[in-house]
Amino acid sequence: MSSLPHGRIVVVGGGMVAHRFAEHLCQRSPEGDWTLTVIGDEPHAPYDRVHLSEFFAGRTPDDLVLDAGPWSDPRVTLVTGDAVADLDLAGQTVTTRSGRVEAYDDLVLATGSWAWTPRTDGTDLPGVFTYRTMADVVALDEWVRLRSEKLGRPLAGAVVGGGVLGLEAAAALQTLGTSATVVEFSDRLMSVQLDPGGGEALRVLVTDLGFDVRTSTGATRLGAAGDGAVATMELSDGSSVPADVVVFSTGVRPRDRVAREAGLAVGERGGVVVGPTCRTSDPSVWAIGECASYEGECTGLVAPGNKMAEVVVDQLLGGTATYETFPEGTRLKGVGVEAASFGDVFALTPGALEVTFADPVAKTYKKLVVSDDAKVLLGGVFVGDVALYPSLRPMLGRPLGADPSAFLAPEGGAGVPSLELPDDVVVCSCANVTAGTVRGAVTEHGCTSVGEVKACTKAGTVCGSCVPLLTKIVNSTLEKSGIEVSRAMCEHFSMARAELYDLVRREGLRTFSEIVGAHGTGRGCSVCKPVVASILSSLGPGHVLEPEQAALQDTNDHVMANMQKDGTYSVVPRVPGGEITPEKLLVIGEVAQEFGLYTRITGAQRIGMFGARIDQLPAIWTRLVDAGFESGQAYGKALRNVKSCVGQAWCRFGVKDSVGMGVQIEMRYRGLRAPHKFKMGVSGCARECAEARAKDVGIIATEKGWNVYVGGNGGFTPRHADLLAEDLDDERLIQVIDRFLALYVRSADRLQRTAPWVADYPGGIAELRRVVVDDILGIGAELEAFMAHHVESYRDEWAETLADPEKLSRFVSFVNAPDQHDPDLSYTSERGQVRPAQAGEVADPNPVIARTLEVRR
Repeated sequence: MSSLPHGRIVVVGGGMVAHRFAEHLCQRSPEGDWTLTVIGDEPHAPYDRVHLSEFFAGRTPDDLVLDAGPWSDPRVTLVTGDAVADLDLAGQTVTTRSGRVEAYDDLVLATGSWAWTPRTDGTDLPGVFTYRTMADVVALDEWVRLRSEKLGRPLAGAVVGGGVLGLEAAAALQTLGTSATVVEFSDRLMSVQLDPGGGEALRVLVTDLGFDVRTSTGATRLGAAGDGAVATMELSDGSSVPADVVVFSTGVRPRDRVAREAGLAVGERGGVVVGPTCRTSDPSVWAIGECASYEGECTGLVAPGNKMAEVVVDQLLGGTATYETFPEGTRLKGVGVEAASFGDVFALTPGALEVTFADPVAKTYKKLVVSDDAKVLLGGVFVGDVALYPSLRPMLGRPLGADPSAFLAPEGGAGVPSLELPDDVVVCSCANVTAGTVRGAVTEHGCTSVGEVKACTKAGTVCGSCVPLLTKIVNSTLEKSGIEVSRAMCEHFSMARAELYDLVRREGLRTFSEIVGAHGTGRGCSVCKPVVASILSSLGPGHVLEPEQAALQDTNDHVMANMQKDGTYSVVPRVPGGEITPEKLLVIGEVAQEFGLYTRITGAQRIGMFGARIDQLPAIWTRLVDAGFESGQAYGKALRNVKSCVGQAWCRFGVKDSVGMGVQIEMRYRGLRAPHKFKMGVSGCARECAEARAKDVGIIATEKGWNVYVGGNGGFTPRHADLLAEDLDDERLIQVIDRFLALYVRSADRLQRTAPWVADYPGGIAELRRVVVDDILGIGAELEAFMAHHVESYRDEWAETLADPEKLSRFVSFVNAPDQHDPDLSYTSERGQVRPAQAGEVADPNPVIARTLEVRR
C-alpha cells in the first residue's frame, strides 16, 4: 500500500472519471516520483459522455475527446482498446485481453457501468441499440442512414425508457429523420426526477416536439422484417408500434465483473464496496465512479465520480480527504425542451411543504419543496423554464431568505429575490468548486472574467449548467472588489450595442458623427465603427458605401466581398432557395472561365467563385447583374442564405413546398444587417434534409403547417434550435419570423449570434415565445413594421454600386497606382482548377485553367 507520491498506479477504465483522476494527480503532484497507467477498453481516449448526444448535432468523436493534457506527462501512459480481463490481488497485477500485464502498487477501478436491457424477445435483432457509448451513437447513425436508403422511406423509431438518456435518444432519432415513440414503464417521463405534475408538463412539451409517448407500458417482444431486421415492437398493453430502429435506455448496472471474480467485496445490488476513502476490501485497491458502491448505492453521475477521484488522489498523496454523498441535480438538455430537478422532489421529508406554479399557456411547471416552516429549501422541479435551477440547486438544505413563492412568481410580480451564496456552497458539482473558490479566483488569483475563472478553477467546464450562476458570482465579486464590470462596447461608447441601437432608433440619428457626438467620445475604432455601421444599415439610411457609411465598414463590407488568404476576394451571387436556371448556370461558368476563378459548390447551396482581384469585382458583377443575379451578402453581418430541400415538388416524402418557402423568405430578409451573420433553412418534412434545426431560424413542414425553430447553429459550438412556434400557416409563419429577427436585431449584443442570444434570453425560450408569438409586450406591430420597412427599402448593393462612378472608384489595387496589380499573387494547378501557391511551392507559370493575369489586365 502506498501513501506517498511515488509507486506504480494503475487505473482500470478510460472514461471521464479516469481522466479526472489523471488530471488531478498531475496537478497535485507535478514532481512526484510515480507512474500512472490508464487502461481503457474503448478505442478512444477519454471523451465527454455528458455531451454524447451532440454527435448528432455535427460534433465528431474527436470533438468530444477530453483535454489531452494528462497524457502529455511523461509519467502517464494511456492504453486504449484493451480491456482488463483479470485482476490478481495477491500478485498485484492486472492482465488485459491482449495479454498485457501491468503490476501496481495502487490500483484504481474506474470501470463505470453498462447499459442494462430488460428481458425482451428480439433484442438481438439487427437495428436494436443501446445509448451509452461512442460506439453506440456511431452505430445508430450508420444504421438509420443505411436502413432508410434500403427501405426508401423514413424509418419508424422507438425508444424504450423515458428517462434523460431515453429522451436524448429520441431527439437523436428525430435529428436523423426518424420518428420517435417513447415507451416508459412508469406512469410518467423522467419518473425518478419529476413529480406527477412535472412529468405531465414534460409529456405535453415532448409531444409538441413530435414524440409519441406511451407510458405505463413496456416492450414485450420485437418482431422482425423479412430480412431479419427489427420491424415492430409489441407492448404490454396489447398494442404494437412500427419500429425499424429501437434504442433501449432502461438504466445502467455497475461494471464490477473483474472485481467480483478477483474476490473484492461487492454490494448486494452490485458495485465494488468502498468506504469514505474510496478504498475497497483490499487496501491497495480503490474504486471510483459508477462502479463504486458507497453506503449501498452506485452513482450514475459524473460529479460524484469526479469527487471520488479527487479523494483517492489526496489519499495517495498522504492527505485525509474523504467522500460524502451530496444531493445532486439532474437536467435535461439537448432535446428541444428543458427540465431539471434536485433534492427531495417528492416531498418525502416529514412536514415538507410544496409550493407550485404551473402555467398551462406557457407550458411551464415549477415547484419548490421547503421545510415545514417554509424557510429551508429541500428540493425543486422545473419544466419548460429552468432559469432558476442553477441558482437554487446550490441552496439545497439552506435557508432561502425569502418567501418561496416569490421565486416562482410570474413576470410582473415583485421579482425574483436575490441570493448571496455562502462560500462553502458548491456551485459546480462536476468539478466540486465552491462559491468561495470562485470568489477567490477573482480576489486572490486576479481573474477578471468568467473565462479566466473557468481556466483557474475548472468550474463550468464539464456539463456547463452552472455557467449562468458562475457568471453572476464572478461579476458580483468583481464589483465588490471595486473592479467595474464593464458592459461598454469599447473606449468610445460606454454602453452595449443593444442600448446604443435603441438610442439611435429613437433619436433618428443617421451618421456616425451624430451618434458619437451624442452618445460617445473620440473618433471611434475598429470595434465600434462596424457596430454603428451595422446599426445604421439595419435602420436603412442608405448604401453601405455612402461617404460616411463607407468609412465605418470592415474589410469585407468595404468592398462587398469576402477577402481570402492571398488578398483576393470571393464572389457569391444570391441563389434563392438553391434554385437556379441553366441559363444562369452558364453565366456563372462563363464568368469563372473568363476571369480564371476557382469555383465551388458551397455548403449553403450556392456557387462560390474565388480568386478575384479587387479591381476585377466591378467587371464580374456587371456580368452577373446583367444576367439577373444580385449580391448574396456573403460578406456581411446579414442573412447569408436560406437552405432548402427539394420539398413537395419532387420528393416523395415532402409535405410542403420548401423551395418556394425558401425563396420567399430569402427574398424577404435579404440584406438584413444584424449583430452577426445568420442562416436559415426550410425542410419539406421531418426528415430534415435542409438541416433546419442547425440554423439561426429553421422551418420544418408538417401535415398541420410549419414549425419554426430558432437559435441553432453549426460551427465550433453547434447548437440545436429551440421550437418557437408550430402548426403555422404561411402568413403566420412570416409574421413570427419578422418579429423574431426584428427583436434580435434590436436587442442582441455586438457579434452575438442568435444561439447565445436565445440561450441567454431572460426567461428562456418560454419567455421569448410569449414575447414573439403571443405578443405579451404589445410590440408585435412595431417589430413587423420594422421588417416591412426593410423589405420596402431593400436595394441590391452591387447594382447600385455599378451605377455610381464615385463608388466604383474605390475598386483599385493601389490608390496611388490604379493600373498596377499585386505582383505577389501566384497560383498553382490542382484538380483541374487554380489555387493560391503556398509557401515553398513553385508557382505554375501556366495553370491548366487559364488564369491568365496578363490577358485580364
